[in-house]
Amino acid sequence: MSKDSEASEDTQRDDGPGEPADEFAETRVLEGQDGSDEDPLEAERRRADENWEKYLRAVAELENFRKRAARDVENTRKYAIERFAGELLGVADSLEMGIAAGEAADAASLLEGKQATLKQLRKVLADFGVEEIDPVGERFDPEYHEAMTMQPSAEVEPGSVLTVIQKGYRINDRLLRPARVIVAAEPQSGEA
Repeated sequence: MSKDSEASEDTQRDDGPGEPADEFAETRVLEGQDGSDEDPLEAERRRADENWEKYLRAVAELENFRKRAARDVENTRKYAIERFAGELLGVADSLEMGIAAGEAADAASLLEGKQATLKQLRKVLADFGVEEIDPVGERFDPEYHEAMTMQPSAEVEPGSVLTVIQKGYRINDRLLRPARVIVAAEPQSGEA
């Protein structure tokens, strides 16, 4: 190989940074990457149109997602207690049977039916995380108890719950209804 031919090969192979591989590379960049004669401005307009279409699709998908999420939230709000209500239907059926048997049944069987229905109701409540607050003898706690009055008493410590007027309930550690109670006070002098 001659030195002239080696030099021409070196200049053709020199693809260093910033240098075109051949003398027509600049022309191809101006004409378009695919070698077509498309105007670069038209190519950019086409890309802009494609991006605009992608943007519109993304906005439409986001709006559909928002509508779907709102519908799911509304359905959750509407039907959140569906399972609970279904469980309570058994309690209602039991009460209806007790009422239907009312005149034909004796007092003992009616009492037994009421106790069974109450047990069934308590089980449904417990299954759904509702627990009873029955604080007789416990220290008064304003977070879970509502004091209706105070009554002097020598039987229990002052500040303790003497009597429960109405039981309280909480659901999963959140207060549903405070227990209404009578709180023991210091016995008055002369009592005891």
